Amino acid sequence: PMVVGRSVDEIEDIWQTAYVAPYWRQDVDAFNAMAAIDGALWDIMGKRAGMPVYQLLGGKVRPACRMFENASGGSLNELEDNVRALIEEGYKHVRLRAVGLGPRWIGQRLGPHAGAGMSGGRRQDAVYINALVNEFDHLRNTVGWDVELSFDVHEYPHPSGALMLAKALEPYRPHFLEDLFAPEDVYWYERLREETAIGVAMGELFVSRSEWLPLVKNRWIDFMRAHISAIGGLNMARKIAAACEFYNVRTAWHGPSNVSPVGHAINLHLDLATYNFGIGEGRNFDDETKALFPGAPEIREGLRYANDQPGLGIDIDEALAARYPLTAPGSNRGMRGDDGEPRRP
Repeated sequence: PMVVGRSVDEIEDIWQTAYVAPYWRQDVDAFNAMAAIDGALWDIMGKRAGMPVYQLLGGKVRPACRMFENASGGSLNELEDNVRALIEEGYKHVRLRAVGLGPRWIGQRLGPHAGAGMSGGRRQDAVYINALVNEFDHLRNTVGWDVELSFDVHEYPHPSGALMLAKALEPYRPHFLEDLFAPEDVYWYERLREETAIGVAMGELFVSRSEWLPLVKNRWIDFMRAHISAIGGLNMARKIAAACEFYNVRTAWHGPSNVSPVGHAINLHLDLATYNFGIGEGRNFDDETKALFPGAPEIREGLRYANDQPGLGIDIDEALAARYPLTAPGSNRGMRGDDGEPRRP
């Protein structure tokens, strides 16, 4: 109701009004709603101006954006084959999945009362660290050192275990390790920076500016991984990118497969106009998704390109969307370790 009747030109005013409107601020649900409105307003402004959004942000500083793709496998040899396949596709950056550690999500399969000894749970730090060291060692000895490898730790180990993991993997020169520590443990990044030169990415779970500002201003991280809709949309993300530029922190916005092509288009337009862009996350969309979202950005040889159409350059086929009604309310991410205790997803 707050935005009904407002001028679509008032992007900044609408964002700031929406930010202070809730009595309790820093709410990720409110930020996602704000991001939807914000993205629509930028798209409308671009279409009214007859210009892509990246032009409104200052224009391209690169013709396309370098992307990473994920590789997994049931064994080290299968993982190696999948990494090689991505390199053949033109990717120079690959993020790895853990091999031999079982499913990451077990709550839905085992239920909320999964007990000790049940298979599939996350194991103790030592097993996790050893598995990842073996993984990086195998790939460096087989695939080589020219491909950039990264890994999302998902703040699984205890803080001291995460520190040990980073130091153990440093000789294998990973591009970055992501989310070594949880948002409530961010001051461990100061200790990490003192003890290793490993590339550090953080931000997927950020909501508040008070979470990321200390990490940026103290240069404790190398890559900002914030999820753009969770922080309030493009309008806030462009300001975060500008703040990061002054401290030589690069952007690497969160872009998993459960983000729609609209969200990926927003990431892309910001990346094209951001000097301190680091790396993008995303894969090519399947034919059904591209039909549902005409104009979805495409990846060629590991690079994502905009279509240079006005606004975000993307639309949605609402008639086709009606053929895919929502059938599930969401996912159960409740998870327990192999000793039965609750664990972060």
